Amino acid sequence: MTGNALSEFDTGPFAPCPAPFNMAAHVLARARAQPDKIALSVMKLSGSSRWSYGRLEAAVRGTGTGLLQLGLKPGDILLLRLGNTVDFPIAYLGAIAVGIVPVPTSAQLTLPEVEAMIETLQPAAVTVEAGLACPEQGDFTRIDTASLAALRELPPADYAMGDPGRLAYIVYTSGTSGRPRAVMHAHRAIWARQMMMEGWYDLRTSDRLCHAGAFNWTYTLGTGLMDPWTMGATALIPEAGIAPERLPLLMKRFDATIFAAAPGVYRKVLKQGSQLSLPKLRHGLSAGEKLGETVRKDWRAATGTELYEAYGMSECSTFISSCPASPALAGALGTPQHGRHIALLGADGAPVPLCEIGEIAVHESDPGLMLGYLGAEAETRARFTGPWFRTGDLGHADASGQIFYHGRRDDMMNAGGYRVSPLEVEAALHGIEGVEALAVTDIEVKEGVRIIACFYTGAEADGALKARAEERLAAYKRPKLYRRLEALPTGPNGKLKRAELREYAT
Repeated sequence: MTGNALSEFDTGPFAPCPAPFNMAAHVLARARAQPDKIALSVMKLSGSSRWSYGRLEAAVRGTGTGLLQLGLKPGDILLLRLGNTVDFPIAYLGAIAVGIVPVPTSAQLTLPEVEAMIETLQPAAVTVEAGLACPEQGDFTRIDTASLAALRELPPADYAMGDPGRLAYIVYTSGTSGRPRAVMHAHRAIWARQMMMEGWYDLRTSDRLCHAGAFNWTYTLGTGLMDPWTMGATALIPEAGIAPERLPLLMKRFDATIFAAAPGVYRKVLKQGSQLSLPKLRHGLSAGEKLGETVRKDWRAATGTELYEAYGMSECSTFISSCPASPALAGALGTPQHGRHIALLGADGAPVPLCEIGEIAVHESDPGLMLGYLGAEAETRARFTGPWFRTGDLGHADASGQIFYHGRRDDMMNAGGYRVSPLEVEAALHGIEGVEALAVTDIEVKEGVRIIACFYTGAEADGALKARAEERLAAYKRPKLYRRLEALPTGPNGKLKRAELREYAT
């Protein structure tokens, strides 16, 4: 790592992505050499559903053939409205294999949220699982899960090779303007994820990586599936509906060597308050929100293994982390991964001195950095200062390159590992009769646990606000606490003092 008295760290060159390139071909490159090895086990309390590498690649490439036969063309957008099943990664990779652009979405989204996405994306097709919110009709091909499963049996499509910098997939993130933004990523983004293999995971071909999240969560798609498959390891995913408290039993039964989850899952697993017998486990991985030191300490006591944390975002996945070869200091996130170029910037856009707080930024040369926000060029440009993409998160760096987190520069909330814009939540809740004004923020209810709270003035309206939230917002965006106030805290110019709302939470 090179650096000086300023908080800028260039950790050295990283091998360029080869060309031509296809993300799905890269992920499944080891399938032909090990067709009979188990790529995926869906863990159940009784038995499992297993997919070999050969079967998985055949299903992915058959799906690619089927999507083309349905009339989709390279560059078309495919919106994925699928639940926590293997349908999700197969459709995702099947689209990418033939140059179609998939958009994974949460099963929790409401109909208004999905309609807004469709308006932005203008997808050529939507895969739809029964029971999930989605318009019945529209200017797109609707593909149900039975039809989707049938595509797997078709002859394999050739991988569409091309420029590694071309669009591969889109994920959604909360925009600071209050409207979720469609983040465009290139095929090369999967190449950049190799920086995590040593810098966070210490991932090996022999590993059996268990991820606690649902198939359709981007954290699971990347850390839980794409990366183990790229390495030729085995991915372990719990069946839908498995409670976190049952995960230790499954990890022991399925010989998990690495466990990945958000901090909230670790807290639930540790509620049992006893030793966890996980003889094959080497360590755990945490991301999504800041990991509390109490959780880290309790996990070590319960399992005898360490937790390694990573920091990232939808626009650049993870790029700061700890790992077995480079543990984090107490309270630190870790260090920039090898191949990364990051800085902590001051208001002038220049790196701040070591030990001073600045905004965490990623250099534009990072191959894992997004292409931009779809249909929002101005907002994309606004996130850059010179060659730096500004994350909106604050931190400081010590002389060894350890990065310490200091929260958000703006009002973005983090609840349960999801970043949520307060403006989006407020816009969804406005219009309740008798409510004069309202505002939301996240509050810490105990160490490492944050929830969204809604504060309002006017008539008592907890019930009406809750009903409106259930109608218009995914579960992770809904306030968990409602408080009626005589007045919202404002400054002399009438501007809301959002941070002061937390004082009224108790």
